[in-house]
Amino acid sequence: MKTHSSRLASCTALFLVLSTGFSVTPAFAQSAEDDDEVVELGTIVLSAEEQIKQALGVSTITAEDLAKTPVMNDISEVVRKMPGVNLTGSSASGQRGNQRQIDLRGMGPENTLILIDGKPVNSRNAVKMGRNGERDSRGDSNWVPAELIERIEVIRGPAAARYGSGASGGVVNIVTKRPDTFTGQVGLHYTKSQSDDEGDSRRASFMLAGPAGERLTFRVFGGYNKTSPDALDINQEAIAGNGGTNLLAGREGVVNKDIGALVTWAVADGHEIDFEANFSRQGNVFAGDTQLGSIGTVPASHWGEETNRMFRRTYAITHRGEYDFGTSNSYLQYESTANTRLCEGRAGASEGAIANCFDSDGDGVNDTVAFNTITLENITAKTEWILPTQLFGRAATVTLGGEFRREKINDPVSILTSLPGTITDPTLVNNAADRDPVLAMNRVGLYAEANIEWSDNLIITPGLRYDYSDAFGGNASPSLNAEYRFTDEWKMKLGIARAFKTPNVFQLNPGYVYTTNGNGCPWVNGVRLTGPCYVVGNPDLDPEISVNKEIGFAYEGDNGINASLTWFQNDYKNKIQSGQIQENPGATSNRLFRWENTGPAVVEGIEGNFSTRIGETLTLNTNLTYMIDSKIKATGQPLSLVPDYTINASLDWQARDDLGFTLSATHYGPIQPSAVSAVTNAVTANPNERGGYTLFNLDMNWDVSGTARVTAGVTNLFDKKIYRTETSAGSNTFNEPGRAFYVGLTKTF
Repeated sequence: MKTHSSRLASCTALFLVLSTGFSVTPAFAQSAEDDDEVVELGTIVLSAEEQIKQALGVSTITAEDLAKTPVMNDISEVVRKMPGVNLTGSSASGQRGNQRQIDLRGMGPENTLILIDGKPVNSRNAVKMGRNGERDSRGDSNWVPAELIERIEVIRGPAAARYGSGASGGVVNIVTKRPDTFTGQVGLHYTKSQSDDEGDSRRASFMLAGPAGERLTFRVFGGYNKTSPDALDINQEAIAGNGGTNLLAGREGVVNKDIGALVTWAVADGHEIDFEANFSRQGNVFAGDTQLGSIGTVPASHWGEETNRMFRRTYAITHRGEYDFGTSNSYLQYESTANTRLCEGRAGASEGAIANCFDSDGDGVNDTVAFNTITLENITAKTEWILPTQLFGRAATVTLGGEFRREKINDPVSILTSLPGTITDPTLVNNAADRDPVLAMNRVGLYAEANIEWSDNLIITPGLRYDYSDAFGGNASPSLNAEYRFTDEWKMKLGIARAFKTPNVFQLNPGYVYTTNGNGCPWVNGVRLTGPCYVVGNPDLDPEISVNKEIGFAYEGDNGINASLTWFQNDYKNKIQSGQIQENPGATSNRLFRWENTGPAVVEGIEGNFSTRIGETLTLNTNLTYMIDSKIKATGQPLSLVPDYTINASLDWQARDDLGFTLSATHYGPIQPSAVSAVTNAVTANPNERGGYTLFNLDMNWDVSGTARVTAGVTNLFDKKIYRTETSAGSNTFNEPGRAFYVGLTKTF
């Protein structure tokens, strides 16, 4: 790791400076002597976080919304219908295209921070990252049973900068239910695909919660869901019709098993402590996918089997306090993820494909596969204090917070590629057997925000976050958000923030080596360099920096019409990518490259929404996301494979008090592909784009009684199937499933 002149003490100094310069006005200092006394509370100002959650770049999905359009397997299916949101693979390479994850404002899944009850989820970081930024990962949005969710907060743009690393695109915060009266709940769901080539889904969950004494409440839950994989030859006809011969995999299946317990102890009036433990096991049901191309003989033989599994454990203690001078929320969380999967090829055409790696009969030839495990441990400690006060003679609420994160990975799997003796870099360990599989990094963050009622019409929210890491030194993230209300109906909001993302452990680890037999070598002046080429981790990487800007207008009328329109732009300063600079100049073989902080990139777009009531029983909701630009400036290639525009619309009909229907549609515009092949680094003159298409859904929800609800419906009503025909050049890299029928039951007692 490199050294920096910054000192951790500077973080403490910053915190002290930010903590001075204002006077705290006790919000609850005056108490009533009797029931008749009137207490003047004065102006109430929202906290910075509460103000942020009312910003234009924020969407909230409620439990009622989830009941209207139920989740088949993963909440990403519902989040994708919010403005500014799409699903993409983990990189713009197109590889692992069916492993689609939440992508906010075109910044890619790696820049979307997933939280559960405000606590970070980092399990996907246990999955190896390839040279083009791809991971064989389903992401981190499927660790909570859908029936346990109270709401999902989707925060985009400058408002997300307060959450630290990984939130450059935005934040998805999954908030779980916490009943305060005795409650039991059982949920069942089944989805049947019309096509036998597509996998069915089934889900069951339970929750039991309530008081357990004078000062104790509890909650226990469990969940099971399974989605079967697509048929091995689901894309065969489409590939042949497109002139191809290599068979590409469809969507893999998944099996989730979740169980958790929460106990809340009301220690004293205004003070609660949560003790929480959660255990999840997420395994795949293999559909034959590989990283670089077609389904091979060995992968095909494992179709329908579990070839990888993620076991996630979390333990957390949380304290919430109310004081005369404000409130606090503090927690300590331990998160452990074991990523176990069948070994894969590490170089050449077999890279990322299940491969024989174990000699079962001792003849010196690998003839069978074996499981290997990468373990990731994360410790997060955070405290946040919300203080009503006066700033510049105006009512304000100040938020002060501190956060510590430690990430430790034990990876004996991805460091197995040895370097040839001709590479003599003293910072590298050529023999894989001599490398340390353990890598750890620590980060401390301090932040301060103030929500200031500057005038009757203007609220401003300045903020500053400072992070110090033993991996890259210090980083400051200032932000400024503001709201100006023209009238009771019209308001404007704007924001600007400097966001960041730390390099991941694979990009930092000099023991993580990618090698190619030649196809993956860079192109220089139109000619591909001869191989083999090696790409190694770089401990001297700086964090990715982006400057996020937005400005928007909103209308909220007494006539039931709500509308908004927001322009956003995110400018990357030093995106991390696989390097193009040869570290051993003059070498014509065994060329050495590193991960590097490269040049600028830009994402720009518009998002908007419109909703209105139509009569007494109909409600119309629509939203739009239009991508003006998304590219790496040096190459002109896209940052992620998102549609040029996306339109979501739904019409809700409340036929009776107990019966409702929703007709919804999503139109996806064309998806512009990368012209640079992720396999060969060659430039394709006319890469294939995926054309636009529209999907319709019909949903019904019926409150059979006050405690039972039945849901049913049809997804992809008109059976618009989209097939995968490409793996690493073009944008036809994923399947869109056809028509399916579902039914669900939720019973509360």
